[in-house]
Amino acid sequence: MSTPLPAPVAGASFRLADFVARACAAYGEWLRRHAAVVRALQWVVVAAYVLLVTVPAFLPLPPDNARALDNVTVFAQWAFWGAWWPLVIVSMFVAGRTWCGVLCPEGTLTEAASRFGLHRATPRWLRWAGWPFVAFALTTVFGQLVSVYQYPKAVLLVLGGSTIAAIAVGLVFGREKRVWCRYLCPVNGVFSVLARMAPVHFRVDRARWDANAGHISIHPVNCAPMVRIKRMTGGSDCHMCGRCSGHLDAVRLAPRRANAEVTALSPHDASMWDALLIVVGLVGLAIGAFQWSASPWFVQMKLAAAGFVVDHGPAWLLADDAPWWLLTNYPENNDVFTWLDGALIVIYIAVVTLVLSVSTFGLLGLAARLLPGTARAQTWRLSYALIPLAGLGVFLGLSSLTVALAKSEGIGLAFVPAARAIVLALGASWSAWLAWRMLASARSHSRRIAAFAACCLAIAIIVAAWTLLFFVWGAGK
Repeated sequence: MSTPLPAPVAGASFRLADFVARACAAYGEWLRRHAAVVRALQWVVVAAYVLLVTVPAFLPLPPDNARALDNVTVFAQWAFWGAWWPLVIVSMFVAGRTWCGVLCPEGTLTEAASRFGLHRATPRWLRWAGWPFVAFALTTVFGQLVSVYQYPKAVLLVLGGSTIAAIAVGLVFGREKRVWCRYLCPVNGVFSVLARMAPVHFRVDRARWDANAGHISIHPVNCAPMVRIKRMTGGSDCHMCGRCSGHLDAVRLAPRRANAEVTALSPHDASMWDALLIVVGLVGLAIGAFQWSASPWFVQMKLAAAGFVVDHGPAWLLADDAPWWLLTNYPENNDVFTWLDGALIVIYIAVVTLVLSVSTFGLLGLAARLLPGTARAQTWRLSYALIPLAGLGVFLGLSSLTVALAKSEGIGLAFVPAARAIVLALGASWSAWLAWRMLASARSHSRRIAAFAACCLAIAIIVAAWTLLFFVWGAGK
């Protein structure tokens, strides 16, 4: 049955909120009714994805003067790193996980594979809550070692390897489900926390669900990401595919306050793994990964380490014979990592991650001690306030690749420093506002002010780390 659109209040003037609510509900119904169109679009995306991942890997590296419109490898760089990833990050803030449910090629492929596979039940080890964090951390570090942003063979290895793993999981586990997406996808956790900020979600009316169950005809719902629809209260796990729209006349796509899912979060519902992904992953690891290639500290560390190895050994650390699938090795581009380079990259990222994570969690912990309840649970909860700054910081890091590609095309970018400052200020202000709202349970105003000061200091440290990259080391780039 179709979800009825909300009727305007009698005698009330037309309001923008009414229009938005109607538009959201209509879009959700369109997704359900036109599932065949959505599936066709998904396979178009799959075809384009496969071509852009595979073809450049078997072509010679592009010359320095190559451009997107005359070289498929440069075009693929634009598609993946110049447009796709930055826009996907932004889309999570705006439309929730619509990318996952409507466009993601890995989701399409793993679900298709699960139609014909072994249909085995998902084992407990695979459902471990820490996989999203571990997968994101390993992929981030490994991507830096093989220079995934620069070389098509590395793209085939990282993205193509992930896709093959998604298909393999689909062939073994689930029946028409996205087991890979729910538990193992390296960016599942990232998308899950960012989607909490989206101003739309599929709202479930539990009272209407219970009233209509067994009394009205229903359309079957295959929730591919295995969300328990009746108990769904947010958008972190929902892939926004629209298949459940109108189910039992109780589910509809609806607008909501963008911050509601975070500000209403209780300490009991806060996840340690989400907190680790936000603070250690999206803040520490991401900043370290984007920083090292521009950091003068890394250069100094490399010179000191190389001098020590020359004097004391072992000499094999200075060898550049690692295969390209383990460390960057493209002598034709004068871009080769020694074993020492690889070790120092990992060390630099680890140190930055440790410093930022310890300082951030330490300050959030201080704030948590001023709130009622368990300090640890409150620390995990306050970590969610950093989602806007963490997500927009990653967007800025990824868009720096867009900037580099645009400059190679001769596109003027004088506005970039101001735009970066605005986005960084927006993320910091948004996170500070969330923190203030989440500190409302403090027993006194003075405790709330003190806790807020600690949260703001944590935010300032993160902003300072991005400022070093964009406005000190990367000034003029």
